[in-house]
Amino acid sequence: MVDIIMHLSGQLFLINGMDHHTYASYALWRLAGDTSFVLLFRYKFDDERVTKEDMKRALEEQYGGEEELPQTNPGFNNTPFKFTKYSNAYMLVYIRESDKDKIICNVDEKDIAEHLRERLKKEQEEKEHKKKEKAEAHLYTIIKVARDDDLAGQIGKDIYFDLVDHDKVRSFRIQKQITFNVFKEEIAKEFGIPVQFQRFWLWAKRQNHTYRPNRPLTPLEETQSVGTLREVSNKVHNAELRLFLEVELGLDLRPIAPPDKTKEDILLFFKHYNPEKEELRFVGRLFVKSTGKPIEILSKLNKMAGYAPDEEINLYEEIKFEPSVMCEPIDKKITFRASQLEDGDIVCFQKSLPVESTEQFRYPDVPSFLEYVHNRQIVHFRSLEKPKEDDFCLEMSRLYTYDDVVERVAHQLGLNDPSKIRLTSHNCYSQQPKPQPIKYRGVDHLSDMLVHYNQTSDILYYEVLDIPLPELQGLKTLKVAFHHATKDEVVIHTIRLPKQSTVGDVINDLKTKVELSHPDAELRLLEVFYHKIYKIFPPSEKIENINDQYWTLRAEEIPEEEKNLGPNDRLIHVYHFTKETAQNQMQILNFGEPFFLVIHEGETLAEIKVRIQKKLQVPDEDFAKWKFAFLSLGRPEYLQDSDIVSSRFQRRDVYGAWEQYLGLEHSDNAPKRAYAANQ
Repeated sequence: MVDIIMHLSGQLFLINGMDHHTYASYALWRLAGDTSFVLLFRYKFDDERVTKEDMKRALEEQYGGEEELPQTNPGFNNTPFKFTKYSNAYMLVYIRESDKDKIICNVDEKDIAEHLRERLKKEQEEKEHKKKEKAEAHLYTIIKVARDDDLAGQIGKDIYFDLVDHDKVRSFRIQKQITFNVFKEEIAKEFGIPVQFQRFWLWAKRQNHTYRPNRPLTPLEETQSVGTLREVSNKVHNAELRLFLEVELGLDLRPIAPPDKTKEDILLFFKHYNPEKEELRFVGRLFVKSTGKPIEILSKLNKMAGYAPDEEINLYEEIKFEPSVMCEPIDKKITFRASQLEDGDIVCFQKSLPVESTEQFRYPDVPSFLEYVHNRQIVHFRSLEKPKEDDFCLEMSRLYTYDDVVERVAHQLGLNDPSKIRLTSHNCYSQQPKPQPIKYRGVDHLSDMLVHYNQTSDILYYEVLDIPLPELQGLKTLKVAFHHATKDEVVIHTIRLPKQSTVGDVINDLKTKVELSHPDAELRLLEVFYHKIYKIFPPSEKIENINDQYWTLRAEEIPEEEKNLGPNDRLIHVYHFTKETAQNQMQILNFGEPFFLVIHEGETLAEIKVRIQKKLQVPDEDFAKWKFAFLSLGRPEYLQDSDIVSSRFQRRDVYGAWEQYLGLEHSDNAPKRAYAANQ
């Protein structure tokens, strides 16, 4: 927070704002005796600095809310891109002249509440401690010690692959020059394990990117400094020293001396899988002889799992999990050496299941369960009509096929026909649905649906269609905005026709759905973008390549006067516009609904204005404020009532007819036309 220090016979405005990045306060100090707001000192108080701000940002840009880029197609389903502007609170602070000395004074410790003093002192101590640690980091080594308890506590809960998350085990900050034997004494105090019963193993990262205990420390290494050992175990600069503490327990569960280890002895770690509970857990470790066979230790494994000594079990080696899971069966009748097992390897085992009972379980064996764990994904499904709200969540596998995904969505929605489900992927950057939906069987797996460039999402949008998606994809769907000749309401119609249909077919289909001003009225289809008309579609044009996402498709009745153009009449574009000055340059901004107008040879602007006012039904008082200009490529030439308008539109070969138009300049304060959807 910022302490507020007030004025001398003036006023101080404070504007306080907080977002998820920082806290900021703007102080605007009006100088004493100054009756205007022209002379202001404007300061922004961030967490760690004070900077001057310009007047516009300090006064006009602190109201918060959401801003959005202009919507190109009003009434359509292409949601405009929004971004947040953070709101601020405003305070006008007055101080009595008589209280000036109490407010503007030195603050000492006794003026600060005790709980604040304690908090500030604690924060300062923590800051000093971290600063000291950072300054002395080169003198210390971080040692992380994993034990059997860590493996048992993490496997099956926090992790499933490998043995331990080293960030969640006990760590020690030890001076580099201290010998490892001295460190063992600290371990004895910490864990209650006598020094002579401790044996430490170094971890090693293998070529397949797994991380396993590799070998025990030698007696000679234990006489060296921890700094030297860290360099032996890990060549990365300032890396920590990671160790596994092997502790053997006697029959009374008290620590005993670890057994001698020869080159023939292999340390193996064991995980047990229960397909009924879909549970994987760490159950212990054993030394085995490389020349021995798995069949010789089955009774010990059964004891670890709580099974009868003669229970039939299957063994698997957990080899790797990135980029894909590799977990292979172990032949119980060949030697460990023949199976290429070595120190630190992981063996998973489970009860042998009869073939007929495997169908009872989702994941009947270790490989299928590990595959599931590696690929499982919670997917948040949202209705495309409500793209901000999660509708339901499903646990799925990233390996699910397209059919698997839509079947589960249909089941969740109680829908009998999964082919009526259409999915749309999520755009991680705009946080909105992608413009184009996923085609029927257009991707192989769920993972393909969730990827967006180099990012992965967990959101999918769904629609329930009235016809199967494969059938729908054989049709072209267009959203057409129908502008009634006399009513203000615009109705959005969804037209579905075979892709080889023409614009004429669209118009004929639309005639069956709209109310016409008279039975013989003719319709036309226009292409509109940013309040300009770019094209009148010929009735013979194929609809397959028409884009209703980028352009607005507008249908309207053709006025009678346009059907009977004389040889000297001309059909011109008429657009609404305002002017805006940015960086000393004038810009033309179009708005509202563009339209066509017939002008006659020799017709003055005054005569045309009468027809425009009647067409747009603008009150006299408002219309009197309007200005009229001929615009060509964005440059306005203002017209007088006596000007002959047709003389400005003589060139018929001008490129881009939409860039040569009669402009109506006025403020954009008319109510927006209502849009209604009609399927």
